Amino acid sequence: MMGRQEALQAPLFYAFNLEAHVPVNHLLRGIDRFLDLSELHTHLAPHYSHTGRPSIDPALLIRMLIVGYCFGIRSERRLCEEVHLNLAYRWFCRLGLEDSVPDHSTFSKNRHGRFRDNETLRFVFETVLDRCLAEGLVGGEGFAIDASVIKADASRQHGIPRTQAQWDRDQPLTRSVREYLAALDAAEPTTKPPKNVSLTDPAARWTAAPGGPAFYAYSTNYLIDTQAGIVMDVEATPAHRTEEVEATRIMIERVEQRLDIKPTHLIGDTAYGTAPLLGWLVDEKTIEPHVPVWDKSERTDGTFSRRDFEWHESEDEYRCPAGNPLRSRQRRSQKPTHITKDDTIIYRARTRDCAVCPMKPTCCPNTPMRKIARQRHEAARDVARQLAKTQRYAESRKQRKKVEMLFAHLKRILKLDRLRLRGLSGARDEFLMAATAQNLRRMAQWLTPKAPIAGKLITT
Repeated sequence: MMGRQEALQAPLFYAFNLEAHVPVNHLLRGIDRFLDLSELHTHLAPHYSHTGRPSIDPALLIRMLIVGYCFGIRSERRLCEEVHLNLAYRWFCRLGLEDSVPDHSTFSKNRHGRFRDNETLRFVFETVLDRCLAEGLVGGEGFAIDASVIKADASRQHGIPRTQAQWDRDQPLTRSVREYLAALDAAEPTTKPPKNVSLTDPAARWTAAPGGPAFYAYSTNYLIDTQAGIVMDVEATPAHRTEEVEATRIMIERVEQRLDIKPTHLIGDTAYGTAPLLGWLVDEKTIEPHVPVWDKSERTDGTFSRRDFEWHESEDEYRCPAGNPLRSRQRRSQKPTHITKDDTIIYRARTRDCAVCPMKPTCCPNTPMRKIARQRHEAARDVARQLAKTQRYAESRKQRKKVEMLFAHLKRILKLDRLRLRGLSGARDEFLMAATAQNLRRMAQWLTPKAPIAGKLITT
């Protein structure tokens, strides 16, 4: 029969235990086990006044941000509502049933103020990373590098040519524009200026990297340890390949300086197979580059490619298939080595050798002599080519998928496919918090004992 809920008189007193209402296998219990913010107040102490009204506990704001990034709650207004209603979120944030939740505007004031002025979010990221090391999740032998394009909070219809972009510095400007103009004044640009600029977020780069219509975007660059997929460092850059490659050096040196960890090999795709980066890895850092070489010397017109010429290191020359030498100009004149603007050295055959050579139609049919451009870091490129033939290289190509899985998780589960904060600093804050959430989730899922099933305790 159909039952009815009887409306009885409400009791005068309640005994409510918030701890008992959070499931033992809830993700936040595992995250809370590995999140230690005891040093946060010491880190922020110089930025708070010793007089006046007490402010909101920064640890509470960090915990709320972690909840938002772990569960894909992108809106700060909605995050405050969810923490107010969800018992597990209240428990994780150390809030009682009668404690009030901070207003959403508090997040903006702290993110753009104290948190950003003293690198608080990087401090939290590094604190979580230290715990990953303490738990043995970091092997420190193999690192993988990759970048993923994230849409900026800028409309693609509101962009204008860079030459037409003008801002009146005497008028109030948005934070993202102020940061962009300050960066232009502080340093010389290292890359070619973009053709289109967004008036709302000028630091974002106009790109069509994923294919399809172009849009304004930033790149999140991950350096991960391949043992458990822990994010060792993260760097935000405009969506441009040159800056993504440069971020590799920044992250490797930062990890080595702070943690004294240098990998034996670095895994990446072809975008990281440029000659300068390979030279830096092999010659300066002694790191094996498990990276395909970025090489466009292969010819498709039926003539000899560079690989058909034999390099003689001791003689500093190439030998063509007919056995004739190709030497650089400075070899003949005994002048200092001339390096072109493309960072190459030109090796030329003698005109008289090519004129009588029977192989000229398949070597240089349209020029009087054959020329070969050799990269200044060609020796490092040869090291990468030899490593590509080993079994270790084949295994590392499979491990590279771990960083791609993190990007898929970032966009599909954490919902970070479009930024909410503007400017390069805003992108940096969002990427740091997302990487922190991913490391916490990884520790919680790998190291937290699972709930008992049929009298057995299952652990991962």
